[in-house]
Amino acid sequence: MSRPVETKFYDLLGVSFTATDEELKKAYRRLSLKWHPDKNTKNKEEAEKMFKAISEAYDVLKDAQKRATYDRQGEQGLRMNGGPSTSSRSAPRANAHFHVRSAPLLI
Repeated sequence: MSRPVETKFYDLLGVSFTATDEELKKAYRRLSLKWHPDKNTKNKEEAEKMFKAISEAYDVLKDAQKRATYDRQGEQGLRMNGGPSTSSRSAPRANAHFHVRSAPLLI
């Protein structure tokens, strides 16, 4: 495994670029508890920034495809490929159709 172009996300989570999925998950859980805004009421603004940064780093590194892109091209590569937090769950497609079922009216 060659060294990634950037290590910012690895550094945020405090893991090596060779970290396993389990090591990433442990680091994320530990740091997300430490920096959760609800637990840092005295410094909520900094906690929110750190929590978002940690979440973004984990979102990228837990996904094999995003991680490979990040390792090869850094954050710029992620932005060119749809952004760091792009996932199949992110937003409904423009052509998505939603159907509302009618329920019988009970009087």
